[in-house]
Amino acid sequence: MKANPLKIIFVDEHIIVSEKPSGMLSIPDRFDLTKPNVYHELEAEFGQVWIVHRIDRETSGILVFARNEDAHRALNQQFLDRTVEKIYLALVEGRPAPPTGEINKAIAPHPSILGKMIASGKGKSALTYYKVVDTYKAYSVVEADIKTGRTHQIRVHFATIGHPLAVDPMYGKRDAFYLSEVKMRNFNLKKTQEEERPLVSRLTLHAHKLTLDHPATGERMVFTCELPKDFRALLSQLDKWGR
Repeated sequence: MKANPLKIIFVDEHIIVSEKPSGMLSIPDRFDLTKPNVYHELEAEFGQVWIVHRIDRETSGILVFARNEDAHRALNQQFLDRTVEKIYLALVEGRPAPPTGEINKAIAPHPSILGKMIASGKGKSALTYYKVVDTYKAYSVVEADIKTGRTHQIRVHFATIGHPLAVDPMYGKRDAFYLSEVKMRNFNLKKTQEEERPLVSRLTLHAHKLTLDHPATGERMVFTCELPKDFRALLSQLDKWGR
């Protein structure tokens, strides 16, 4: 049995709650089963597991998997009934106004760009509640409470209201965030560096908290995982230079 590189937040005979790093798939790729994914990593350590939900490859954060069919059925029902609370933290462009609110816009596939989604009245209903928890000159940290689980929901919703993720090559302005963007005239490249390395080169989106009923005991359980190192480093630099 190989060592599991994933952080396990909670495990018992019914569920596994794991932290997915950015860049890793939640479930196996349809075309290339060799790509690293959380499902295979957990299966290698714990035996058969059942998929309950997923998050985007470039998003970090909490995932829950079932360890038996009964748990899988119970968890699936909770997701269908929308009794599971999923809270994300996102760094977005600008300052959403009002600082608390909801985005209720249906989402559909883009008519011509494969893999991209758009807000469309012809799409599936999608509801996001949000709250601004910190602000900088040009960015905000928001909590997003998604009541539906549409593809790219948070990314599409915030882009639609004019506040895309700070790093999002599909819906936003950039594919990486550099210190020079906030340090400006105070920025100098280190002598040992030929070019600037990005602080973050993935989506500024993190699945922070998951609240659900234990499938066997019914106990209401709250799981959290802190922001990963790269995300924390970005916020630290914004705190110094971006206020």
